[in-house]
Amino acid sequence: MTTDPHLLKSLIQQGALMPKEDLLEVGQKKGKLQIGIPKEISFQERRVALVPEAVGLLIANGHEVKIESKAGEGAHFTDNEYSEVGAQIVYNQKEIYHADIILKVAPPTEEELQLMPGNQTFISALQLATQPKEILQQLASKKITAVAWDYIRDEENVFSIVRTMSEIAGTTSVLVAAELLSSFSKGKGLMLGGIAGVQPTEIVILGAGTVGQFATRSALGLGASVKVFDNSLSRLRRLQNDMGARVYTSILQPKVLAKAVRRADVVIGALRSKIGRTPCVVSEEMIAQMKPGSVVLDISIDHGGCFETSRITNHSEPTFIKHGVTHYCVPNIASRVSRTASFALSNTLSPLILEMGERGGVAELIKTHHGFRNGVYMFRGILTNEVLGKVFDLQYKDINLILPGI
Repeated sequence: MTTDPHLLKSLIQQGALMPKEDLLEVGQKKGKLQIGIPKEISFQERRVALVPEAVGLLIANGHEVKIESKAGEGAHFTDNEYSEVGAQIVYNQKEIYHADIILKVAPPTEEELQLMPGNQTFISALQLATQPKEILQQLASKKITAVAWDYIRDEENVFSIVRTMSEIAGTTSVLVAAELLSSFSKGKGLMLGGIAGVQPTEIVILGAGTVGQFATRSALGLGASVKVFDNSLSRLRRLQNDMGARVYTSILQPKVLAKAVRRADVVIGALRSKIGRTPCVVSEEMIAQMKPGSVVLDISIDHGGCFETSRITNHSEPTFIKHGVTHYCVPNIASRVSRTASFALSNTLSPLILEMGERGGVAELIKTHHGFRNGVYMFRGILTNEVLGKVFDLQYKDINLILPGI
């Protein structure tokens, strides 16, 4: 090895001039999220926001999940199932509401908000018709970022959770109708469907949206005779194409509808209005002319209902009889199949939470995920939902105007 200082200096200079390896920028380490899942306290709400499999996936990706004891009981998930995948079972409700992100099914209550210290993210449903002004004011005072999962859109611009719950409601409504027609439910003693040599059950479905589509599919699968009414030709055409069969369809013409309802064994109301109350298309007179022992299911009851004789019932006392017709008017029909509904809810929420962690937090996900941003109605205490702002006379600001300043 040479010791000549002039030669060493020359070699060093040459080395300094040689191209160096580029140092790649190290990506930001994904954020660790602290998620709290409280037990639902709303009347007859049996769903849970995340099932054990989804919780295990989040924990495997480095996130922390705390779940209140017996939160999954209504959907038949035990505390042991959650603890086995790494979740912390919490017996103190206050500890759950101190998490950075709260995942719920039902909207927040005043009691729940009082347990929250503030500057957190609250993801739940938003029921515009029943949302109290005081809740919004409390969310604002605690600078909460509130996201409505029923307003989150997927990559195809569809309200994915609402659609899934509508699929459940449509299919379940036919199963409920089948039970209510049985003799032991004080029904007509009919089997929903048909067998060789016996006239099939006649079902009228009002609405050709997702609920109507899946109710139609289930009823046809059982062999029933189905008639579908809607005020949109495009929806009726889409339903026929999706069924792969020529289903009886009609625009909502009063005389045609009255004749069909009078002959029906089951009428399922699945109409929806974009804004405000569901249109009431079946009068009390039309109900009175139905065959005794017939069944009416008002799936639209949470938006006012489409039968004049409807009134809200619950899962404990789901039916009442008027003019000899059995009425089923339970608004939260998905809780009847709470385990299936919980899986459906979890399938949409868990990928969003994972992406939130990858991007480093809820603010970054709101910036980059247009569908998730659509569900934000409160951002750090600022109301961002125009409808809520106008209904309650509160100041609001477009979320797209807030994001550049984050």
